[in-house]
Amino acid sequence: MPDKTMRSLAEIFLSNGDREIYKWLHYFDIYEKHFARFRGKAPVMLEIGVLKGGSLQMWKEYFGPGTKIVGLDINPKCKRHEEDGIEVVIGSQDDESVLDGLLERYTFDIVLDDGSHQMDHLNATFAHLYNAISPNGVYMLEDLHCCYFPRFGGGLGAEGSFLETVKTLIDQLHATYIRDVEPDGFTRSTAGIHIYDSIVAFEKAPQGERQRLATAAMGKLSKKNDG
Repeated sequence: MPDKTMRSLAEIFLSNGDREIYKWLHYFDIYEKHFARFRGKAPVMLEIGVLKGGSLQMWKEYFGPGTKIVGLDINPKCKRHEEDGIEVVIGSQDDESVLDGLLERYTFDIVLDDGSHQMDHLNATFAHLYNAISPNGVYMLEDLHCCYFPRFGGGLGAEGSFLETVKTLIDQLHATYIRDVEPDGFTRSTAGIHIYDSIVAFEKAPQGERQRLATAAMGKLSKKNDG
């Protein structure tokens, strides 16, 4: 159980006196909703996009002792943000060799994509990492309002937009009920897709066969049981 004296994520952010952190205020309730269960359990987290390095420190404090935070960024200067419990890897999020190198060393409980926001990068990184994170992990992407901006390769209904990918994955989540969609690894490993303003969170959990049960008033059930 998390220590009740541990500060909330918002408290850590608002009292920050060290490296700069940039976050939209409405993200914090979403973070708490999906990440609180990892507090005090020493998770391994990958944050794509390091920038000033402050969010790496924020996650380290939030999750508590033993946590391992890995930051991925293309800027070599980000290496200076390393400290105990925080590693920074220099490379592009769409470079498969970089991602494979991370997966050789870590099984991530949490992936937070706050990187380039380019549609091809979001899609490539998700496709490469999602199946490899822990079976009960969380894969979250933020700043997805960028999916509507052409300069990021997006646009309303644009082919290749990550939000269009999400729409397809909603169908895949329900593949057991759709004649023309076959269940796959995503279907069998995903508990839910949570869509918010600018954020999508994928909650993983192994999925079993679906069972439809029936209940009714006790009198009706008793008559059935009498034969």
